[in-house]
Amino acid sequence: MIIEIKDDFDLQKIADSGQCFRFNKCADGYSAVAEDKYLFIKELGEGKYELSCSEDEYENFWKQYFDMDTSYRDIRALIDESEDEYLYRASEFGQGIRILRQDPWEMLISFIISQRKNIPAIKASIEKICALAGHKIAVDAEGNDVYSFPTPEELSKLTVAQLSGCSLGYRDKYVHQATLDVVSGAVDLESWKEIDDDALMQKLLALYGVGVKVANCEILFGYHRLDAFPKDVWINKVLDAQYPQGFLFGKYKPYNGVMQQYLFFYSRSNGL
Repeated sequence: MIIEIKDDFDLQKIADSGQCFRFNKCADGYSAVAEDKYLFIKELGEGKYELSCSEDEYENFWKQYFDMDTSYRDIRALIDESEDEYLYRASEFGQGIRILRQDPWEMLISFIISQRKNIPAIKASIEKICALAGHKIAVDAEGNDVYSFPTPEELSKLTVAQLSGCSLGYRDKYVHQATLDVVSGAVDLESWKEIDDDALMQKLLALYGVGVKVANCEILFGYHRLDAFPKDVWINKVLDAQYPQGFLFGKYKPYNGVMQQYLFFYSRSNGL
């Protein structure tokens, strides 16, 4: 099917924004894998895109995944160039990034794995886990088998040794325990959608191997709470160098997480 998008939407920038690990350049387009669904999407020009899914699947899954009901153009308009020239430049550079609506379970495991790993290494570990514990759902545009992200029950069948074999390093025990907690019902990620941000943060910090940065990534990317502001080495450098008097969190509420993505993408691509 073909859709027309009039808002900010850039496949390469979304893929490189650090929020998703199964969204990659593939042939003349991009492959997106979310939960047990696969999509091949390519730009046709003039705001038109070709998608490999049916209209029904787009309306019921991918439209929400790409957060198409939110105007990122309007969010960028909150930035006053005269007041915050650095963020303005970052937002112009990052125009096209959207915060994807991803699954809390997949994001929890993905960001636990992400600790002290670069993005290619994170992606490689996740693909190993999917091939080992998930199930084949498609063949991509380059002829590679595509596997679903394993459910908690599927992932719980892997031993710590098998997880370690997916290049998780010390994170293997964190992934294993999080999986057991979800399968046992001790952790109910679905019910956490109903609690406020502060309570959600406390729930996440109580998990084995989850610190503030991973918790904020889960809140922003797994629960789509757009005010969460994860701080990694890039963001801390930006805050130190560009905002010695403090970032204007109050001005950009409830979209500080979108601003974080612009800052992260810009600083990582261009330095400070």
